[in-house]
Amino acid sequence: MRDAYHEELDSLTDKLVEMTRLVRSAISRATTALLDADLQLAESVISRDEEVNATFADVEASIFDLMARQQPVAVDLRMVITALRMGTDLERMGDLAVHVAKVARLRHPVSAIPPELRSTILEMGQIAENLVTKAGSCVASRDVESAMELEQDDDAMDRLHRRLFRSILSKDWEHGVEPAIDITLVGRYYERYADHAVRVAQDVVYLVTGSRPG
Repeated sequence: MRDAYHEELDSLTDKLVEMTRLVRSAISRATTALLDADLQLAESVISRDEEVNATFADVEASIFDLMARQQPVAVDLRMVITALRMGTDLERMGDLAVHVAKVARLRHPVSAIPPELRSTILEMGQIAENLVTKAGSCVASRDVESAMELEQDDDAMDRLHRRLFRSILSKDWEHGVEPAIDITLVGRYYERYADHAVRVAQDVVYLVTGSRPG
């Protein structure tokens, strides 16, 4: 009976790791759609968000079932609590990738990103992918040391976010209000995506140690 119980707990971890894979793919494809004005790819990001939502619903159902049947305590209780928080953050990351894809769809057939900012957006997309990949690895391995590195890794995203604002506010900005709004929104989506990845990593630290990083 206890072996089956711990298999269910392990299954929760597997589902969370799968969610990290799904939202990593989503932000990767959304970035490409945004930069290349690829309508079909943007639509695929939007439609496939149902996979993320369905996996999160499965996580929630498993947690509620475990709480009702097993009444977990100590580390097991921390596992189900953090699994719910992680799942919520990962589901939100999927939504943020959809928001990026919707900007791409809105501005099709042209790219919403001016040429001089393409490299910045590309780098933000790559950082987002790296952060969620590392977060997923931490969830799978419960590696506290790596999990605690994510907040510092996120500094690069914050620097790029500030760079976007400097570009928009520069006296040399020549693209008008609408592109400025697009860039503001897209920058915020990437910045928030990264923040959620950091929160997932912080939950790994809490799961293993019982306390949150200072």
